[in-house]
Amino acid sequence: MADGARALAVALLDAVLGDRKLFAQALADLPAAAAPAERARAQRLALSVLRHLDPADRLLAPHLRKAPPLTVRNILRLAVVEMATEGAAPHGVVSSAVDLARRGRRTQHLAGLVNAVLRKLAPATFEGLPAQLMPMWLRQPLVRRWGRGVVAAIEAVHSRPPPLDLTAKPGLVAPGEPLPTGSFRLKDAGQVSALPGYEAGDWWVQDAAAALAVRLLDPQPGEDVADLCAAPGGKTLQLAAAGTRVTALDLSEARLGRLRENLARTGLQADVVAADLLGWEGGPFDAILLDAPCSATGTIRRHPDLPFVKDGSEIPELAALQATMLDRALGMLKPGGRLVFCTCSLLEEEGEAQLAALLDRHPGLSVETPEVAGVEHGWWTDRGGLRLRPDFWADTGGMDGFFIARVRKP
Repeated sequence: MADGARALAVALLDAVLGDRKLFAQALADLPAAAAPAERARAQRLALSVLRHLDPADRLLAPHLRKAPPLTVRNILRLAVVEMATEGAAPHGVVSSAVDLARRGRRTQHLAGLVNAVLRKLAPATFEGLPAQLMPMWLRQPLVRRWGRGVVAAIEAVHSRPPPLDLTAKPGLVAPGEPLPTGSFRLKDAGQVSALPGYEAGDWWVQDAAAALAVRLLDPQPGEDVADLCAAPGGKTLQLAAAGTRVTALDLSEARLGRLRENLARTGLQADVVAADLLGWEGGPFDAILLDAPCSATGTIRRHPDLPFVKDGSEIPELAALQATMLDRALGMLKPGGRLVFCTCSLLEEEGEAQLAALLDRHPGLSVETPEVAGVEHGWWTDRGGLRLRPDFWADTGGMDGFFIARVRKP
């Protein structure tokens, strides 16, 4: 592999682990001149390192008397992960790592250290790495709730590259294997835009767990439906494909750009509005979908950078915002209308507890648990919410962690 991709991978790791940038922002900040193939390879390598960071550090620790500068650590981590997870030839990996260190003005004096450390690590060491543990602020409440076995199973899913899930228009199929819930799954997708049906707009990328929110809402043709916090738009496309009159609202005009592109590609229609839900006057609607801002702790399998740029301190503020948004959304709902609330979070504060508090504030609401294809009985909570975990379907790649609940207004 060309060293250019490795250099970009180290730059991505420096941005996430040093500057605490989200991976998407770090990727956007890469030099525009970088070749697409190099960027794609760098992205894959950097994500693999983030999925195995602590295990790689444990392998390196006995050979380091003190921690070297971050860039050198990331060069070493990248080399270890390449050898451990891809079976890359040690000679080529070590040579490339040394060359990367020599290139940097601040790292060139440590090229010898890189060479010495990596050569001490015997090839027998590289038989795979254990799963990366979640940070304690997230791991501890999950262990208390589900036990160490479930948490270990979640972490095992997090350590593997996720498959690509697609949602097809009704009556059509997408590439990949069909899932019980109606989505399609590809393990080695390659370039998405080159897949059959992409140009025709037959399908869109959407994690299978995320797609269940609309299936729980059960939109009917001709209904007036709002998708609040709509970007990037997978759920809006589902609602439009079901024949509803969709209003897609989001605070970010920039994020809505991707939604508009997908609407154009698929030939679907929606009224797209850039506005703050808390100040927007809309409705009344037959049905509302609120995918509220949250910690995104359920998406670590696809976004392994999150544990390194978040510390859990934002959760109380997010939970308060979710409650405010829920109350606001209920005010836009017609009498007898239904609301689906969801968050891509593993935490009770952003799911089960949020539903319980909503029912306390609005005693007339009823929780509904409709039949949904592929949803197993054990996924429902005692209060009627749908709790999805990354270790569900672990043998085929897992799913994002979500909490989804449907309530009906009296």
